Amino acid sequence: QVQVVESGGGLVQAGGSLRLSCTASIRIFSAYVMGWYRQAPGKQREMVATITNGDSTNYADSVKGRFTISRDNTKNTGYLQMNNLKPEDTAVHYCNVRPGLYDMKDAYWGQGTQVTVSS
Repeated sequence: QVQVVESGGGLVQAGGSLRLSCTASIRIFSAYVMGWYRQAPGKQREMVATITNGDSTNYADSVKGRFTISRDNTKNTGYLQMNNLKPEDTAVHYCNVRPGLYDMKDAYWGQGTQVTVSS
């Protein structure tokens, strides 16, 4: 059974930084796409950033220039470095790993980690 575990969330003041981690117990982690998503209360889950097995990255417009997604395949772990955080970044942040960029039906999801940004 594949497990995906996020960590690194917390409470931070506006302008601060956090680094989220996502570790997946999956064979050949390097072959998978990894993505970060978030869901704020009363809103739909939205894509934050993705990184392919070829290290191509994509970001939501709202986080470009502030967030950086990366991965360390030797540790089966991906990261989301979040700088200059804003109150509107407050949400539960989820990680997923999946075989292909558009292969959401086969994605493995973590339980989420709460990020709260105070003004």
